[in-house]
Amino acid sequence: MTGPSIEMRQVGLTLGQTPILHDINLQVPAGSIHALIGPNGAGKSSLIKTLMGQMPHQGALTLTWPAQPGVIGYVPQALEFDRTLPMTVNDFMGVMTQRRPTFFGLSGRQTSAIDEALTRVGMQNKRKRRMGALSGGERQRIMLAQALIPAPSLLVLDEPMAALDEAGVAVFEGLLGYWRDQGVTVLWVEHDLDAVRRLSDRVTGLNHRIVFDGVPQQVLSAEQLLTLFSAQPRVHGAPDAGPVLAHRSEVAA
Repeated sequence: MTGPSIEMRQVGLTLGQTPILHDINLQVPAGSIHALIGPNGAGKSSLIKTLMGQMPHQGALTLTWPAQPGVIGYVPQALEFDRTLPMTVNDFMGVMTQRRPTFFGLSGRQTSAIDEALTRVGMQNKRKRRMGALSGGERQRIMLAQALIPAPSLLVLDEPMAALDEAGVAVFEGLLGYWRDQGVTVLWVEHDLDAVRRLSDRVTGLNHRIVFDGVPQQVLSAEQLLTLFSAQPRVHGAPDAGPVLAHRSEVAA
């Protein structure tokens, strides 16, 4: 398994009369863990929704797959649902990971895959618990588990560490290592700068436009971060858009 590379060229997004993203030129290498940081309201979630085809945009957005297009996985910041629903963890995993209706039951193959995913996130003993009875951190672990089925080639993470406790953070860091070993391309929105320094291959600072982009140890300086989180950041230069790719799969807005 090898994930795709991502290329954005002069991507812009306007909602109503409000500009959200301006002149985004970004390259994410195949199989890398690429972090996206910036203040609240800077357009990070809008950028990943644009990548997933959920928002109209200007400019070019390209995924280049090594062979056939693979699975795109997504983990939101939080799962919003009616907590009074009598939906167990097993029910939720079935709904999220198989095509046929859950009331027909799970196939043996699907049951095995769910067992493996829940074990990987340390939630194998919670299968019969109601989703609404879980803590925020436990629900986030379940969301990480569903992202494992089917195995993604591209994984988009929107602040997955927000609700995790210390044990959950260790689980998440282990998963990042696993995805790196598998060659999965990961685009990861995160506020924890220490985690970004330790775990990402590259980081982009976004505040409606790209403020910096590079290796974490080089670009996460005090001066750069002050610029990023200021009200009107100065742009230190966007990355070169690079050569035109030979084999491309366009993502529709």
